[in-house]
Amino acid sequence: MKLKILFTIILTLNVAISQAQDLLSKKQITEDIEFLSKTLNEKSSYVYLNGYDFHTDFENYLKTLSDSTRLENFGMYMTNTLAKIGDRHSSSNRIRGYDLKESLFLPFMYAPINDRVVVLNKNQNKELEILNFKFPYLKKIDGIDINDFLQKIRPEDIKAPQETYFTYAVRDIRDIEKNYILLNKTLSKEIELTLSDSTFNNDTILTVTPINKSQRQRPWDERFEVDYLRVKDEDYNKPEIIEKLFSIKENTAYIKIPEMVDKDEAPLLFDKVNSFMQSIQNDSEALIIDVRANGGGTRDLLYEFAKYLIHPDSIYVVNATKQRGPLPLPEDYKNSLHNRFLYTLSELDDEEQKKATEFLKSFKPIYELDENKYSEYYFGLLNGKKLGKPTFYYNKPVYILANEKTFSAASVFVSAFKGLPNIKIAGVTTDGSSGNSEWIDLPNSKIFGKISTMVSFQKNGEILDGYGTEPDIKIERDINQVLWLSDTQLEKLKELILTQE
Repeated sequence: MKLKILFTIILTLNVAISQAQDLLSKKQITEDIEFLSKTLNEKSSYVYLNGYDFHTDFENYLKTLSDSTRLENFGMYMTNTLAKIGDRHSSSNRIRGYDLKESLFLPFMYAPINDRVVVLNKNQNKELEILNFKFPYLKKIDGIDINDFLQKIRPEDIKAPQETYFTYAVRDIRDIEKNYILLNKTLSKEIELTLSDSTFNNDTILTVTPINKSQRQRPWDERFEVDYLRVKDEDYNKPEIIEKLFSIKENTAYIKIPEMVDKDEAPLLFDKVNSFMQSIQNDSEALIIDVRANGGGTRDLLYEFAKYLIHPDSIYVVNATKQRGPLPLPEDYKNSLHNRFLYTLSELDDEEQKKATEFLKSFKPIYELDENKYSEYYFGLLNGKKLGKPTFYYNKPVYILANEKTFSAASVFVSAFKGLPNIKIAGVTTDGSSGNSEWIDLPNSKIFGKISTMVSFQKNGEILDGYGTEPDIKIERDINQVLWLSDTQLEKLKELILTQE
């Protein structure tokens, strides 16, 4: 009995200590906000560009703050606020260092198809199927219109391209306890799901009970994405993984690039890219490079493929950037830009300077940046004479297949090649981002996240962040792709290629 009492006391103390550690005083929060404000003003490349002034939000927040607040409440506030700046590297990685302590979830899986949400379940054979064939679409949750619901549950992606936001928000429908916290609603024991038919005029109500973590189904993802979720960077140096990424059928060559890996980390993958490109020179009529769900990495693969996709006598300006920082830029900043194959006008040769000068004459950036805060332009160029050893020019149609999860260096890959001879972008708009980001840690809360320090412009003058790159050939997923029965986007693209041969 005494042991039981002692155990209860210890447990109570541990809970009290844990709760105390999760509490932040107003002084601590004020100091963290002051630290963050100073960091953003000194380093953030995207701050103020879209007209959002975080200072007003910070001031109002501090005015309404009580003597203390919980860590997770402060974390949610920081996530919501920083996302409004429009820095995709900051928001896509979410502000970290706090936990919403989720324990309840909706049953079933939720998948995006065009602008609707289809509700899925797994059958006895662990295969995906539509939960209700007559009423496949989710229309309301507890009476809240699904579109209104979705617009409030993914604050970190509020400035993402529309397709990206929708996909990630649909993925998060399952996390109902977190969503109700964000909606400031009390989670009841039962939740009404309004399901609708294809016309969205006829409905049925399904009442469900939230389930615990062990019962939840994994969020819906593409089949081709799931196959590479647990593959590490170094695994792209393993022949058994590499071989699956390359194929040729009906004279169409295909390369799947799940990640923009570093050349030094995966030399065998780069060797395979080169040997495969050599092998298809005479055996193919078209090439597909698939970067769907590629979350980025380095630009090494961009320049490796460019050896074959850029004519040896051609020079293209494919990216223009400006770096935020002390001026003139210190060497470490310059090195970081050079690692991204970005160079100033004075660092280019005569032919490249001529191209860059011509480019600037017609270049109309959506933002005019303060010359006292941002560097001169650093240009990304594809110069056929400098891309590598003389190989050959793949003078055949090339299709880059991308989707709303194509991010960071992968979105740069898409943007760089868009509009170049023989190359078309297929799929849907990418989740564009390119920011030369760095980590920041708040001193008291220990909340941490990324901020971008570079503004990256596409050839058309738009930035990548929040805009992405639109496809030349739009191909959306259909229900068969949602159910993992086929890769419809890839199949439709191959059919299109065959009809054009």
